[in-house]
Amino acid sequence: MQLFYNPSITETANSFVFDKEESKHIIKVLRKKEGDVLFVTNGLGVLFKTEITVASDNKCTVKINSFEQQEKPKFHLHLAVAPTKMNERYEWFLEKAAEIGIQEITPIICEHSERKVIKIDRFQKILESAMKQSLHFYLPKLNEPIAFKDFVKKESRGQKFIAHCEETDKKSLKNELKNNEDVTILIGPEGDFSVKEIQLALEQSYIPVSLGQTRLRTETAAIVACHSVVFKNES
Repeated sequence: MQLFYNPSITETANSFVFDKEESKHIIKVLRKKEGDVLFVTNGLGVLFKTEITVASDNKCTVKINSFEQQEKPKFHLHLAVAPTKMNERYEWFLEKAAEIGIQEITPIICEHSERKVIKIDRFQKILESAMKQSLHFYLPKLNEPIAFKDFVKKESRGQKFIAHCEETDKKSLKNELKNNEDVTILIGPEGDFSVKEIQLALEQSYIPVSLGQTRLRTETAAIVACHSVVFKNES
């Protein structure tokens, strides 16, 4: 199956039109023609089976033949990850996390963050592309960047963890995770969280955890955390 994405398509619609960029891709690049079937999701868990009625590279139009609501995961994984110094590494994390099955991502600005400005629009497109490639029907939610101290004071659902490298008493994330529970995990920048930030998180009931025996890069730690949660919920 090849999956397309259109956030504006609804279950009440009979047809819809792709934008110019997507239309050109469908008709010129993929060489689709009238009568061809396209599978489309709105990123909200609905899979639409459509048929091309107007094969225009400016306004590719399809009619909706059927749709099906896909089952939502029984857990909600929210990773709050500090931006990496090199954008490419954060983009890699976003792509792989979307493929694995994350639900929500928040860039957090920390005391040791070397990058404090990010391109949300570009990150959003990476998530959309990864969702289509991996045949997921729920688009991960990408939040605006927020200061660490403001994020940890916000109410979070379910289990709450902070992964850091300080030599303190920490639990193993894989041993602490519970099936079918919402999870929020904090992942720090290259210079790790500051002692002050770790203490603030502990005061907000975050549990300090280890992701293994080796020191990981920010983006690698985020992927390890993401996979651990998804794998736990598949067992």
